[in-house]
Amino acid sequence: MQPVTFGILGASDFAARRMGPAIHAAKGARLAALATSSPAKAEAFTAFAPDLTLHDSYEALLADPAVEVVYIPLPNHLHVEWGIKALAAGKHVLIEKPLALRAEDIDPLIAARDAAGKCAAEAYMIVHHPQWQLVRRWLDEGRIGRLKHADVAFSFDNPDPANIRNRAETGGGSIPDIGVYAYSSIRFATRAEPVRLVSRIKREHGVDTFAQVWGEMAGPGGDFTFAAMTSTRLFPRQEVTFQGETGRITLSAPFNAGVFDQAEVTLHGYNSAETHRFPGVNQYVLQVEAFVRHIRTGEPYTWSLEEARAGQAMIDLVRAGEI
Repeated sequence: MQPVTFGILGASDFAARRMGPAIHAAKGARLAALATSSPAKAEAFTAFAPDLTLHDSYEALLADPAVEVVYIPLPNHLHVEWGIKALAAGKHVLIEKPLALRAEDIDPLIAARDAAGKCAAEAYMIVHHPQWQLVRRWLDEGRIGRLKHADVAFSFDNPDPANIRNRAETGGGSIPDIGVYAYSSIRFATRAEPVRLVSRIKREHGVDTFAQVWGEMAGPGGDFTFAAMTSTRLFPRQEVTFQGETGRITLSAPFNAGVFDQAEVTLHGYNSAETHRFPGVNQYVLQVEAFVRHIRTGEPYTWSLEEARAGQAMIDLVRAGEI
């Protein structure tokens, strides 16, 4: 079977460090093209993929018949626009998170996917990591009894005013950048949706740099309370805890597994603890391989556009619940 060929729109640092190498390493995939007007930025990609075809415009890459999938790591406010253009060009699309700036903005992308008959998804890589699949299974099995509370902390320090994550016009801020992890990771693991959310948000130059959220969620296992803290102005921290009636589950590197720290999940019970570690697992590679199977065999993809829309709706609730 011929590998699925990928093209990347834009030579972003994240694509150069994470997704480009993941596409290159994934089984059944080949990184075939890159669109960038900067030869210097292209060097980071040709270093590991020397046969890469370089295009000097996004439109040229979309017109390249050798590209089957377009991966879009552009600034947040451009995701939907270029996703729709790629689908119209007959390409499958994998789009970085957050997919959009508001939930309703995703509806035209869903319509474009359906009209084109192509595969389209948000690149929410954590759901492909076995640690999150294990947590979901433990919760489904009731290993901690009825879930009563879930809390998340995710922070790092990025004070650079020129960085796109600190610019309002490009959809920056801690909520879209890392809130997408803090909120939808809980949705994924518990199969629950928010019922009521309240938030306190701090901003600098129109961009949120700290958000504290609390409220209630409801799912198949019943209602539970929820709390989250995200910040782009604090020392790096990643923690998730699920607190049940008879135990709790903790994740020590829930989002940047293998980069922030080794992925480690522990099931805590009375006088017992069961820990699972996942050295060497690359969640970006797993994500690409899952998308390849989705295209080639029709295997369901874990994170659909509809799931991404529900996640964005939760982000919208966080903003609407500010006090």
